Amino acid sequence: MRYLVYTFVFAGVLSACSSNPYKHTNRFYRKQAKQMIKPFTELPSIENYGGIKPEYPVGTTNFNLRKPNFVIIHHTAQNSCEQTLKTFTLQRTQVSAHYVICKDGTVHHMLNDYLRAWHAGIAKWGNLTDVNSSSLGIELDNNGNEPFPDAQIKSLLELLGWLKKNYSIPTANFIGHADIAPRRKPDPSAFFPWKVLADKGFGYWPDMIVETVPAGFNSLHALRMIGYDTKDSVAAIKAFKLHFVQTDLSPRLSEADKGILNNLIKKY
Repeated sequence: MRYLVYTFVFAGVLSACSSNPYKHTNRFYRKQAKQMIKPFTELPSIENYGGIKPEYPVGTTNFNLRKPNFVIIHHTAQNSCEQTLKTFTLQRTQVSAHYVICKDGTVHHMLNDYLRAWHAGIAKWGNLTDVNSSSLGIELDNNGNEPFPDAQIKSLLELLGWLKKNYSIPTANFIGHADIAPRRKPDPSAFFPWKVLADKGFGYWPDMIVETVPAGFNSLHALRMIGYDTKDSVAAIKAFKLHFVQTDLSPRLSEADKGILNNLIKKY
């Protein structure tokens, strides 16, 4: 009887594996992960770095893994979750993310959080220029011209809550792709509910009552204080408004926009 149970369980596992269209790329994932992990299980090699070469290696006892400190939210700009999963499992595309969330709320965890995904590209936030090395990338199945379904946002909020708690990610460090790459990217779109996220502690949102902007207020300096790269001031303004205004995406800051910006710099 026990043999029959084991037989059925094993057959079920084989069936599940055989029906997975990504079993080939999953094998590639495991193989590449093992290759990456191998150097960490050995003592650092003794190399001649210019000083006197030591007689023997010494590995410290005090260390752990580096943790992600930012979450970057994207929309896929594709037409289905399956299309995005395929894109992220083709080596030639050279793009990836840690998580993909489908419209129905299904969450695909595609890469271990401690590994470096290729989602940010050429980007900058404050003084940070290698965003991929310190961030988690979350892709939402959305073509950029449609609202985000409630089920999808619900799953996103649950995931963000887990990530914030597990990695102690600061409230200010939940941002969008357009924020870090304003000259290249428009995601997530103006349909994205940033205020809903801010109300849950994922990013900041301006207060309802905004104070009068002080005389001599420098908008570009304020944008830099938040984190925006203002090398292209028009792109930076548009990215700021895409995140915090959303109803007006013109490349000019109105007095109301400046009031929002003045309010936000006190939070960051």
